[in-house]
Amino acid sequence: MGQDPRTTIAAPGEPSARPGAGHRVNSAEHELNFPWTVAPAPGELVTLRPGIFWLRMPLPFSLDHINLWLLEDELDGVCGWTAVDCGIASDPTRQAWERLFENAFGGRPLLRVIATHFHPDHLGLAHWLVRGGDRARWSASLWMTAAEYMIGRFLATAAGAELRSDPEPHRQFYLAHGVDPEEAERRAHSRGEQGYARMVPSVPASYHRIFEGDEIQIGAGPDAKRRFRVVTGFGHAPEHASLMCDDGRVLIAGDMVLPSISTNVSVYDVEPEADPLSKYLDSIDRLGALPADTLVLPSHGLPFFGLQQRVSQLHAHHRVRLEATVQACATARTAHELVPVLFRRKLDEHQVGFAFGETLSHLHHLWYHGVLRRERGADHVYRFSRA
Repeated sequence: MGQDPRTTIAAPGEPSARPGAGHRVNSAEHELNFPWTVAPAPGELVTLRPGIFWLRMPLPFSLDHINLWLLEDELDGVCGWTAVDCGIASDPTRQAWERLFENAFGGRPLLRVIATHFHPDHLGLAHWLVRGGDRARWSASLWMTAAEYMIGRFLATAAGAELRSDPEPHRQFYLAHGVDPEEAERRAHSRGEQGYARMVPSVPASYHRIFEGDEIQIGAGPDAKRRFRVVTGFGHAPEHASLMCDDGRVLIAGDMVLPSISTNVSVYDVEPEADPLSKYLDSIDRLGALPADTLVLPSHGLPFFGLQQRVSQLHAHHRVRLEATVQACATARTAHELVPVLFRRKLDEHQVGFAFGETLSHLHHLWYHGVLRRERGADHVYRFSRA
C-alpha cells in the first residue's frame, strides 16, 4: 500500500510559507487561528479529526487549488469513505485521486460523494468518482441539493453547453451595463470558451437529494457516527450546502466562508435583476451564529478557527465596497465604469468577468435598498446614481 500519508503530513502548528499565500488579501487574518499551516500535496491527506481528512487538488487558475474532504464512513454494513466535493475533470486531478485510491483508501470503496454546489471545481469529477475512477472500482452515490444538481447536470449536457456557448445573451448583458461593443464581444466569446462541460463533462444520471436541516450520519461504526446538518446558503450559488457537525464543532463551509479571500457574489446574465449580495450576507449571518469554537473547513485557503470574526470581516469588506460605490455614484455611473473603483488591482481574463458580476451585485444591493436609483438611457445602457 505504500506509506500512509495520514500519519506523515503537516501536524498542526508546523511553520510554512503557506501554499497559495499570493492569494491572501485579508489584512485582518491575524484575528483568525490556523491550526494547520501546511497544505497537503495533491494525492496526500492531512488528519484533522479522527475520521476526517483534508486533501487538496490543483486548479488551472490564479486561485490554484480547491480543498476537498474525505470522511471515514459506513453504509449498509460496508465500511468505506465519503468525499465532500470533487475537483475539476483534469488529468492532474484524476492522477491525484488515483494515488489516494491506491495509498490511502486501504482497499475500502468510496460510498458517496457530497457536492456542496454545481461549480466545476466542486462537481467536475463526480461522474468519475462515483464509478471508482478509470478502473470502475465501485458504484457510489452523489448527494446534492436539487437546484445545484439540476443546474450542473443541465450545463454538462450538449444543450447546456450550447446555451452557455451562445455569446449573444452575454454580449447584450455587457452592453446594457456600459461595456463598449468590441470588449463586450470579446468577453461574451471568452465566457463561452471557458467551457463548463470541459471541466464537468458529465454528471451522474441520478442523485440523492439533500435539504436544509437534513442530518447526514457519517462515520465508520455506530460509536463513530457524526451527524452533519445541512445548512443551505445563497448568493454565491443557488442552493449551496454547507455541513455542520454540532457535536464535533466542525463546519464544512464550501465556498460560503473563506479565510483569506472573499467569496465571489455576482449578478449574471441568466438572472440579470438578481440581488445576490443581500442573500449572501443573510446566509453568512446564519453561519456566524454557530459556536465560536467551530473548526471551519473552507474550499480555498487553510482550515481555521474564528468563524464569527471572519463573518464580521466579510461584512466589513462589503460595507467598504458599498460605501465606495455610493460615493462613486454621486454622478450617474455604469457597472463597467465602477469595476476599477472596486477592483484596483490588475485582473486577468478569468477574473474580469467575476469582478464585473460582483460590481453589479453591489449596485443592485444598493438599488434594491433604495440607496441608488437605476435609469436606462436612450442608448439602452443602465446607469446608477444616488437616490
